Amino acid sequence: MQKLKAMILPTLLLALLCPATIIAAAEKPNIVYILADDMGIGEIACYNSEGKIPTPHVDALASQGMKFMDAHISSSVCTPTRYGILTGRYAWRTSLKEGVLGPYSPPLIEADRETVASFLKNHGYRTACLGKWHLGMNWKHSNSLGSRRVSAKHIDPTVPITNGPLDRGFDFFLGADSHDMHYIRNRRVDGEVTLLGSRAEIEKRTSAEVKFNQLWAIDGFAFEDRLALMATETDQWIRQAPDQPFFVYLALHSPHNPIVPSKDFQGKSGLNSHADYCMETDWVVGQVLKTLDELKLADDTIVIFTADNGTSPAADVGTLLEKGHNPSWKYRGLKGTLWEGGHRVPFVVRWPGNIQPGTESHQTICSTDLLASCADLFEQKLPDNVGEDSISFLPALKGDTIPGVHERMIVHHSDAGVFAIRKGKWKLMFDKDGGSRRGVNEQKSNPVIDSADHLLFDMQKDESETTNLLHQHPEVVESLKKDFASLIKVGRSTPGAPQKNAPLRIGETWTQIEVLDKYLK
Repeated sequence: MQKLKAMILPTLLLALLCPATIIAAAEKPNIVYILADDMGIGEIACYNSEGKIPTPHVDALASQGMKFMDAHISSSVCTPTRYGILTGRYAWRTSLKEGVLGPYSPPLIEADRETVASFLKNHGYRTACLGKWHLGMNWKHSNSLGSRRVSAKHIDPTVPITNGPLDRGFDFFLGADSHDMHYIRNRRVDGEVTLLGSRAEIEKRTSAEVKFNQLWAIDGFAFEDRLALMATETDQWIRQAPDQPFFVYLALHSPHNPIVPSKDFQGKSGLNSHADYCMETDWVVGQVLKTLDELKLADDTIVIFTADNGTSPAADVGTLLEKGHNPSWKYRGLKGTLWEGGHRVPFVVRWPGNIQPGTESHQTICSTDLLASCADLFEQKLPDNVGEDSISFLPALKGDTIPGVHERMIVHHSDAGVFAIRKGKWKLMFDKDGGSRRGVNEQKSNPVIDSADHLLFDMQKDESETTNLLHQHPEVVESLKKDFASLIKVGRSTPGAPQKNAPLRIGETWTQIEVLDKYLK
């Protein structure tokens, strides 16, 4: 008995002296954020019951957690969405007013800007980024102008990169800046590289449809191997120190083109290669969940699955529709557009013991909300210059109302930099054709009733965006424009001190906000 007391008393004393440390360790859930690339809300079976693509692993997440029905990304294309996820700030507040970063672009995330990764790292987390970065990094090259579009021949891939993921809060990186034919491991290209200086040389190396004319390629690279590699590398990284809290940002290249499912998945859907690739994307989700189960970490891990935008026209959508599968589900539009199918995405969260299994949330959230949600885990308020467009969705996970959710304005951004805004039930679109430059015109095949240069929709009654209410509610349009102009001017959409947006370049104009000129003065 005396020996037992001798063992117990020091333990109790330690607990009394440092309870915060013990509690903090127990309350730091691991976070795994899986981002699919160009995977519309209708591609996920638990959303689209009439869809033809089986997604058992994402469906399992939903049955064990929560499915958000009104989740949106901040832009309907890659780079700006990724910027928003990691910084909690709209990308149009930076120098990138439209489109995406080109190959070998300099970094878009500012050197002094807090990210989800840097925030969690400062709270004792290991942090890893795997897959597609597409936020720029500094390569050694001869283009002194720092253009967004640099030719591969001007790059020296043997020199370590700077201002990449490891300089924005991540401890580990394995992936590529975009759809390259090489991988970067931390700061270096992983393997011997060869310059493929023409499309003919690229086509000798791969049958995949690659849009670039020049690429650096490592020996033995195959697009078909990417997903399996990401699953393996994620598994290995988690296993290195499973007892330390970790954040995994797994930004998959799939099902973005080049559409290259591995041999095991080719033809598996019975629809087309894009559908096969969606199935393989779901398989990766299953592999990550398997790792968590094997390490008995599932109960201590928040797992999020979402996508960076809607399905791309490159998915051979016509064939999918002919076979009874609508990748946008009941919504209008695709990637790049301001229609709901461009920016309303699947968003599934599992957090055992905190989320009621099999639940749905109809609260409106945005991809910029991850940073504030992480801060909320630690009951912290973000500084005024951090996460200016980020609101915590943690209350929704626990079945509560997100404070201010009905008054909040969410901004949508098309590939051409055209805007739409959502506040409560109202959505105002500053373009009658969806704001995209991808040549997909929904108005031709499915015209909006009472269409005009701008479109106003009641999203509670008209989720499919069939009827323009612009002329019936001019007071709503006026109010939304004023609120949007204010949101631009103060540099934030959340409470706090005004912040600055990036200044325009010399000679640059921001034509997409000219419609707000009288409100911006």
